[in-house]
Amino acid sequence: MSLSSLKLHNAMWPGLVGKGDDEGQEPPISLERMLDLSAGASVDGRKFDGIDYFLFLPHTNPEASDDELKAIADLIAGKGFDIGSLVAPVWPGTVGDSAMGSDEQQGKFLDAVKMACRIAKVFNEHGARKGGVIRIDSAEFGVEQWKANPGEGTARIVDTFKKAAAIAADHGERLAAEGEICWAGMHSWKDMLDLLEGVGMPETLGFQADLAHTYLYLMGYNAPEHALLQDGHSEEEFYTAYEEMTDKLRPWTIDFHVAQNDGEVHGAGSHDKTGKHCPADDPNGKLDISRCSQYWLKDFQERGIKHICWDGCMFPNATLENPDTWNAILKAMIGVVSD
Repeated sequence: MSLSSLKLHNAMWPGLVGKGDDEGQEPPISLERMLDLSAGASVDGRKFDGIDYFLFLPHTNPEASDDELKAIADLIAGKGFDIGSLVAPVWPGTVGDSAMGSDEQQGKFLDAVKMACRIAKVFNEHGARKGGVIRIDSAEFGVEQWKANPGEGTARIVDTFKKAAAIAADHGERLAAEGEICWAGMHSWKDMLDLLEGVGMPETLGFQADLAHTYLYLMGYNAPEHALLQDGHSEEEFYTAYEEMTDKLRPWTIDFHVAQNDGEVHGAGSHDKTGKHCPADDPNGKLDISRCSQYWLKDFQERGIKHICWDGCMFPNATLENPDTWNAILKAMIGVVSD
């Protein structure tokens, strides 16, 4: 199966992540507007095939009725899109709480996974969703508490993820843990691998690789002891390190985000600093998107990957509202899947 078989999805959560009503924040962009912006993109007649979707307000009430969810599915399908991977609302302030926390916090995390599985079932039975995973992370912002007792922290996250994976398996779903430097226990390639191996349920819980976030894994931003590159590295050193990282994490990778990174970190609102997403054609971008994607997508079909998704969290609203942004993104994604 060739890369050209992969469907191209756009993420809806850039309209939400880092947005809000606090001082210095921009307002969220509605689901319908994000859908319209996605539907408007076109490159040589090619368009986005689907969307990946964040299951929280203001886009979605995770406690919405079946009929309300079916109406959302109708809206998305009416724009010409399939629904793909879903993001469970696992963070404090949404439904969930820290996967590294108390029994009460763990219970909230698992409630969020249950809600996501229920919504997935409605979308699946509706016919709007034909595949994809449910995305989670440790929901523990920052690494300071984890560093106080790394073994204990990772063991607790492993326990939570095992319970979450059992819930997903009961619903016929798979969970993908997104590695970012801001999530405790998932903040370096080595700690992420330790966590995945600790859970040890690859058929149900895998890795979601994001080009922007995994770039900072190489640099060891929150874990210098695991850095594979140093400042001033050559191109040859970069790709040697990149292959080393992807060889470790690719066997676990069941969901993939195309993205660009300029080597900086960025945070907005309550979102701790993480890899800074940049426009696909940003002149400061550090990544050859097509080339780097090949490392992650080798043997993709063996891991059940059927689509790839763009992720551009915390872009300014003016950037998101610019049609050129989405055409550049779509062009880059077409480049990824071109044989």
